[in-house]
Amino acid sequence: MNIQALEKAALSVRALSMDAIQKAHSGHPGLPMGAAELGAVLYGELLRHDPGDPEWPDRDRFVLSAGHGSMFLYSLLHLAGYKDAGLEALQSFRQLGSVCAGHPEYGLIAGIEATSGPLGQGVSMAVGMAVAETMLAARFNTGKGRIVDHYTYALVGDGCLQEGVSSEASSLAGHLKLGKLIVFYDSNKITIDGSTDLAFTEDVAQRYDAYGWQVLRGSMYDFEAIAGLVDAAKAETGKPSIIILSSIIGKGAPHKQNTAESHGAPLGPEEIAAARQGLGIPEGPGGDFYIAPEAQAYFAARRPLWQKAREAWEAEFAAWSKENPEKRRAWDAFHAGQAAPAELPVFAVGDKIATRAAGNKALAALAAANANLVGGSADLKGPNAAGLPVDAGSYSPANRQGRYIHFGIREFAMAAVCNGISLHGGLRAYCATFMVFGDYLRPALRLSALMGRPVVYVLTHDSIYVGEDGPTHQPVEHLAGFRAIPNVRVLRPADAEETAEAWAMALERQEGPTVLALSRQNIRVFPKDDPGWRKTMRSGAYIVKRALSTGPAPGVPDAVIIATGSEVGLALEAAALAAQKGRRVQVVSMPSRELFESQSAAFQASVVPPGVPTIVCEAGVRMGWERWAKPGDILSLDRFGESGPAEKVAEHLGFTATALAARIV
Repeated sequence: MNIQALEKAALSVRALSMDAIQKAHSGHPGLPMGAAELGAVLYGELLRHDPGDPEWPDRDRFVLSAGHGSMFLYSLLHLAGYKDAGLEALQSFRQLGSVCAGHPEYGLIAGIEATSGPLGQGVSMAVGMAVAETMLAARFNTGKGRIVDHYTYALVGDGCLQEGVSSEASSLAGHLKLGKLIVFYDSNKITIDGSTDLAFTEDVAQRYDAYGWQVLRGSMYDFEAIAGLVDAAKAETGKPSIIILSSIIGKGAPHKQNTAESHGAPLGPEEIAAARQGLGIPEGPGGDFYIAPEAQAYFAARRPLWQKAREAWEAEFAAWSKENPEKRRAWDAFHAGQAAPAELPVFAVGDKIATRAAGNKALAALAAANANLVGGSADLKGPNAAGLPVDAGSYSPANRQGRYIHFGIREFAMAAVCNGISLHGGLRAYCATFMVFGDYLRPALRLSALMGRPVVYVLTHDSIYVGEDGPTHQPVEHLAGFRAIPNVRVLRPADAEETAEAWAMALERQEGPTVLALSRQNIRVFPKDDPGWRKTMRSGAYIVKRALSTGPAPGVPDAVIIATGSEVGLALEAAALAAQKGRRVQVVSMPSRELFESQSAAFQASVVPPGVPTIVCEAGVRMGWERWAKPGDILSLDRFGESGPAEKVAEHLGFTATALAARIV
């Protein structure tokens, strides 16, 4: 280990970080300056990676959970030689269009493994990456070829460990005995408001010991000791490890180090000048964005070694492929990025089945065709009907090939872990809970959308028809809330047939998450007038019942009802009542409003003819439906529900065919 070169690398991280943040007049210098030594030894000596091939499948993963310290990561990616992290990128830190965004964003620079910043989610995604590593290793490794054999690292701060999601995920990681997960804790005892003693006095070591982790301690500023602690973490194969490193926030800033002033604001010209003098960084133009020549030479010498390690793996992978052609075909299928088609379940008109139950049949078919589909529920396997076939097995320390994950009552961590599984590569992830508890996982769903990860969210018990559980369990604002998140596709199928197609659509999607909003109550399968409805549905909406007027405006309906989910059946009943009075009403099922609204005006007009009176029916808040109907023509629910039998609750709240038919002029 070249201590002198690592010291210069740490010096360069400090210099680059304080200069980039000062130039941007924005940022967090405290972490990158306080943890520079860890970064130098991690990226220089410990991490198994190759900047020349950032997508190498068997690379180690590193997640900067404390994403506000983003210049820590950007500086190290630059020093290591990741091509997107050029000096000009660092110099444009936090500027419009820069790949060096304020917090690390997945996809902007190769080497950023996850979008982090919302504290606690990064380490939770790292748990998912570690889960994925064990799943793939169990499936693909053989006695001769260990082609999946890497570690997942994360760097957390005090803020990460105060957020509840990190507790959920860490508890799960300990239970699952994820021995190849190693978390560094930057223990500097400072947050934005000041000392952590203001609000955070627990014994973190005892807490993680109780979770079932190995707890190690050391100094942030001893390279060899850090390497030894990582060796000790690797030696413990039955527990994840947390390495608590005592540190000084803003180390090197003589007047602001060890204070909250260095946490989240530029140091200022005077403090930077004093820091440069104390650290031995040249003054003048040569001191701006300074990189020590010894650090440059050190990383230049490391790159061929990283390449050699990656090429050795490629040779091992080629030999493994030759010896295991069937496994290689499966490997390629796992990493193809596209779901294999499945023979979806068939339902007959008149069948009465809850869409959650129909969804489980579709999930079983898709899981049989896609062996890399994994996931689970937040302790609601039965109520969500989200279980996998028995032969898929349950994932556990004793069965790493199991595909169903018992997440426990940890909705937020469940979703974040699924993000990590998805980010790792090779697996498709889904998770499930009651829709009303989607509030607990919403921040992770938002990151799924921001990162473009195709996680499937199965959210059942989707309306007031939950019934007796009452308003605490009856989602009313949730559909609108999920639709409000950019890049989230909400699918609320109206019967069992639509549900099977919705599941297929969810797995077909590659560019973002899908929410499947499914019913608790049984819903009758209805006939569909559009013979190509399965294809049309993929545009967001289709005509369930076509009704053309023979009156003053022949060729168009007298009215249109747009409905989603269980309310489509209600719309069909209302249309039948209106027909008794001579009104010809067209019924449209719109499983995905945002998908329909992305279609051409011509297609939209073919489904919802302009100028025709239009009524909307959905058992949720009205928000967003004003585009398609006047407020008085929207049968919605802008209040909380009631406790009672489902049909009586619906009747009490005005969701009846008679009430809907009365809105048809």
